[in-house]
Amino acid sequence: MTVDPAEERPDLILVVDDDPDIARFVEVNLRLHGFDVVRAKDGQEALELIERQRPDLAVVDLMMPRVDGLELTRRLRADPMTAVLPIIMLTAKGMTVDKVVGLTAGADDYLVKPFDTAELVARVATTLRRTREFREVSPLTGLPGNARVGREITDRVRSGADYAIAYIDIDRFKSVNDVYGFVRGDEFISALARSLHRAVVSVGLPPAFLGHIGGDDFVVVCAPEQMRPLMERAIPDFERSADDLYDPSDAERGYVEVKDRRGNVQKAALVTLSVGVAFSTGERRFSDPREIIAVANEMKSVAKAQWGSFIATDRRLSGG
Repeated sequence: MTVDPAEERPDLILVVDDDPDIARFVEVNLRLHGFDVVRAKDGQEALELIERQRPDLAVVDLMMPRVDGLELTRRLRADPMTAVLPIIMLTAKGMTVDKVVGLTAGADDYLVKPFDTAELVARVATTLRRTREFREVSPLTGLPGNARVGREITDRVRSGADYAIAYIDIDRFKSVNDVYGFVRGDEFISALARSLHRAVVSVGLPPAFLGHIGGDDFVVVCAPEQMRPLMERAIPDFERSADDLYDPSDAERGYVEVKDRRGNVQKAALVTLSVGVAFSTGERRFSDPREIIAVANEMKSVAKAQWGSFIATDRRLSGG
């Protein structure tokens, strides 16, 4: 896990408006609330600026010379490098058609002129948060990704509470992709996400956290006493679901036939789960998300050396 450098600097807002008074008003108030701001007087200048700098959000006036707000939005959405840039459109008072056209072109939100400072800041902050949350979830499972996992662990460290982490992945997952293809492989990943989610819900309060690191790797963060019942629920639940995803003949005989690079047929057992568990309690406490995840990942490697679904737990009392 790495820390995103973008999280250490203020969000950069691009303000695009040919009216210098409005542009200055927006800039001053956003800076007062901790944002960095760059300005462009029309869409053409904005496109040139974006090539040199990468704003986190754009506030764009609808009516401008050369390249107007609608055309700028269309061009940004058509470029893969800027397709997900959040855009707030500034529209004239009472012009409902402008709002509809702006949103249809790809704007995320709109502000009706004249607007006050509180509404401006609230719309910018909300759009940034919504965009950031959308980017942080797995498109396959809808679960939070790496950055959110790190914040969850950091929050638990700050609270002073004991916590446990499980790092989970699917054994012999490659054999599924090799035999059935990636679409069927995604179904196995989705099945594991559902099994883990049901288990997380079943352990009740305090709420456990479930994240999707990527591929077939998942992380659970919970209270130490929740870990065993959670995994005792998730593992058999997933194994039942996985059995149903195999072709009936493969499920019945208990293996799939996979060709190696030389064309030789190998037998691959059905998928199981390897789970590595680390605790932050008592004499061994972790304050860095990367450290405890590394220990859980190490335990997962230990689990993979065992037959069948296996949970390997770190029992060391010190960091040595």
